[in-house]
Amino acid sequence: MLQSVSSLGRLRWATAVAFVTVALAACDKAEPPAPPPLQVAVLEVTPRDIPLYLDMVGQTRGSVDIPIRARVDGVLEEMHFLEGRSVTKDQLLYVIDPTPYESRVVEAKGHLAQARTSLAKARSDLERIRPLAEIDAVSKQDLDSAVAQFEAAKGAVQAAEAQVEQAEIQRSYTRIHAPVAGLIGITQAKVGEYVGRSPNPVVLNVVSQTDPIRVRFSINEREYLRFSREFSAAMRETGERQTGIADLQLILADGTVHEHIGHIISFDAAVDPTTGTLTLEADFPNPDRLVLPGQFARVRAVVEERKGALAVPQRAVMETQGLFQLAVVADDGTVELRRVEMGPRVDDQWIVESGLKAGERIALEGLQRLRTGMKAVPTAAPAETGKKD
Repeated sequence: MLQSVSSLGRLRWATAVAFVTVALAACDKAEPPAPPPLQVAVLEVTPRDIPLYLDMVGQTRGSVDIPIRARVDGVLEEMHFLEGRSVTKDQLLYVIDPTPYESRVVEAKGHLAQARTSLAKARSDLERIRPLAEIDAVSKQDLDSAVAQFEAAKGAVQAAEAQVEQAEIQRSYTRIHAPVAGLIGITQAKVGEYVGRSPNPVVLNVVSQTDPIRVRFSINEREYLRFSREFSAAMRETGERQTGIADLQLILADGTVHEHIGHIISFDAAVDPTTGTLTLEADFPNPDRLVLPGQFARVRAVVEERKGALAVPQRAVMETQGLFQLAVVADDGTVELRRVEMGPRVDDQWIVESGLKAGERIALEGLQRLRTGMKAVPTAAPAETGKKD
């Protein structure tokens, strides 16, 4: 019995020794190393002058767009131009079958000849009767009748001459000439078609002057007020309408900027109450005819210039429920999530109204992993000034 108790004691002692040994071994094991500080690309914020733009959507058209109409009806016999090419002023474009109109000219000239013959007879009768009336050889009534017939014959001649002129005008309409020099489009009727009477084509084509190219665009009431404050003297002048108001850029459909500066040349006198917009037109030089009528484009105007503004890339701004934060990185790498007030956006830049000082550095990446008070290793990022479309 005593031997059994002694064995149990030795077992407990061995177990305790093993436990202590394991515990000491665990204490001797080194703690895992702390993770290295996060490397963060930072940008030093510097003040600069930033223009604020107003972009307006519009559509291009020719500075002069003239529809080519068939003013008489008939079969289209000839076409004397290449579609989509330039035409000169007074160039022959179309010929409509003139045969019916030539017949009307001949008929009108026949009526004129009859009227002139009647006039000659009436003049002869009057010249014969007037001396007889002076010696009372004929009655005064006969003289009055001769005078009336003469005057009626003169009126008939004038009417016949007008009919001849009208017939010749109608015949001249069978030859259609370009009213201005410009670019002509695709014809709405081909040779052999009957034109000039609905439902057949009446408007055969359009000639457009594309240098300068005109852009018609609209702005809402709020944009108009901004625009008007910048160019109030030109927009509100009461004398002869000015041209060349404001310097404008034309942004094309592919995002490129037209190389020539444009100016407003006309605008409506009132805001359209149904749409709440004001329509304006601007002309842009287009010597290479790069811009064609009918294209959609954006017109850009500078309405304000912020002097010494602080702008940051939009990707550096964290927004949560309408509140904005920037991760400001101090010289020693300490991170501060700072609340700021943001202003207008300019392309990919965002103007900071308050909460940031010139010369401070902001983080551009890893924003979701940054916390106030943590350390980071700042690495310089190239300055970002924003790019216009």
